Amino acid sequence: AYSASNMVPVTGSLREMYGATQDILIVADHDKRGVGKKYADQASAKFGARVVMPEIEGMDANDYVQAGHDLASLLLPPPSDKWLIPADEFSAQPAPISWLVKRWVQDKALIMVHGPSGGGKTFVVLDWCLRMASGITEWCGQKVRPSHVVYLAGEGHHGLRGRIAAWKHHHKAGGQHAGAAPLSMWLSKDGCDLNTPLGYQKVVEHIRGLPIKPKLIVIDTLHRFLSGDENSAQDAKTMLDACSRLMQEFDCSVILVHHTGVSDESQHRARGSSAWRAALDIEISIVPAKDGAPMQIVQRKSKDAELAQTVYAELQQVTIPGWLDEDGQPVTSAIVIESAPSDKPAKKDSKVDSYRKIFENAWWASGTEERDGQPYLSRSAMIEYLVKKMQYSEDSAKQYTKPSATGKLIADLLVAEIIEAREHGWVVIDRTQASSMLIRKSEK
Repeated sequence: AYSASNMVPVTGSLREMYGATQDILIVADHDKRGVGKKYADQASAKFGARVVMPEIEGMDANDYVQAGHDLASLLLPPPSDKWLIPADEFSAQPAPISWLVKRWVQDKALIMVHGPSGGGKTFVVLDWCLRMASGITEWCGQKVRPSHVVYLAGEGHHGLRGRIAAWKHHHKAGGQHAGAAPLSMWLSKDGCDLNTPLGYQKVVEHIRGLPIKPKLIVIDTLHRFLSGDENSAQDAKTMLDACSRLMQEFDCSVILVHHTGVSDESQHRARGSSAWRAALDIEISIVPAKDGAPMQIVQRKSKDAELAQTVYAELQQVTIPGWLDEDGQPVTSAIVIESAPSDKPAKKDSKVDSYRKIFENAWWASGTEERDGQPYLSRSAMIEYLVKKMQYSEDSAKQYTKPSATGKLIADLLVAEIIEAREHGWVVIDRTQASSMLIRKSEK
C-alpha cells in the first residue's frame, strides 16, 4: 500500500478483483501514533479484511522477522473455537431489544419509512430525530432515548430548514432558546451516491470528523443517495451493504426514507425491488391525511418484536418568529402532533378526490390567495383555469362552477364540506386540505 492512508483503496481494489469470499489479510505497522492500525481498521470495516499487527510497539512486519519472531504464526487465522457456542450458553443471558423510540425505532437496526410524495414522512422522521437530539424523552406515549443524530438530506433543504425552525419554536428546544441545550444533530448539505466507494467514503469521513458518534443515521430520500435503479436487486444490495457497513462502523441504526409507488395498490409498500423489504428490521408506512381522517403511522414489519399500534397524527401549522418572506409576510411551516382516529367513515368518492385536486391546481395557478388564513379561489380564476389549462369550453367551465350543478366540480366540493362560498369565490374549509396547501405555499 506504500502508506497507511492508501490501505483503504488498495483493500477495496483487491476485494473487487478477488470477490467477497476471498480472505484478505492486512499486516499493519505497530507505530506509536496508531496510524497503521487506524487505517487498517477502516479498510477492514469497509471491505471485510482481517487485521494483524506485531505485538511489539515500533515494529513493522520486517522488523518483526529481523528480531527473530515467527511471522507465519502471526499471519495464521485466529482460533475459531468460540465462533460456534452451545445453544444453552447462547441463551443464558437475557437480551431485551434496545430502542431509540420505544416500539418504533430500534437500536442497531435497519428501518424504512415510506409514503407518497407530500404525505408527511419527512415530518414524522424529523420529529423522532429532533426529540432524540434535544433530549425530549417522549413521543406519542413512547419513551425516547436522547441520542446523537446525523441526517443525510438529499433534497428540500429550504423546506427542511423551516421545518426544524418551526419544531424548535414550538417545543422551545435548541440552542436559541434560554436554558435549552444545542441540538445534537448534524445535516448534510446535499446528497451523494452512498453505494459507491467515493460516496461511502465521503459520508464516513465526515461522520468520523464529528465530535460525537451517532446512534441514528437518516438517509432522506433513498433515491437521492442511490447510484443505480431502485428496482434492481443488485443495486439494492449495494445500497443495503453500505447501510450495513455504516451500522457496523458507528454501532448505530439507519433509517431509509423512501417513496411508495404510484398506483393505488402500491401505496402501502416501498417503491422498487422486493430486496428492500426483505432486508429491513422495521418497515413503517405513512398514510396521508385524507377526507378529514388524520395521517396514519403504520408499522408493517417488526422482525424482533410485535407490531406497534398505529399512531394517528396531523400537521399543525407554526409561524416561525422573525422569518419573513420577500413580501414581508410571516413564514410558516408545520410540525407533527398526535391526533385521534377519525370517527368519520373514509370517503371512497374518487370523483371528489379528482375535483379536490383540480381546485388545488387552480389555486396554485391563480396566485395562491388567502382569506383569513384559508386558501381562497375566485370564480373567475376557476373558470380561467378550466378553460386555459383543462381545455373546457367557457360554457362548460361556467356550468362546473355553479353551486347548484349536482355532480359537477364546485357543487360536489361544497356538499363534501371541502370548500365554502366566500366573497366572489370559495375558501378551503377542510382543515387537512387547507393546512397541506398553506404549508406547501410557505415552503415554495
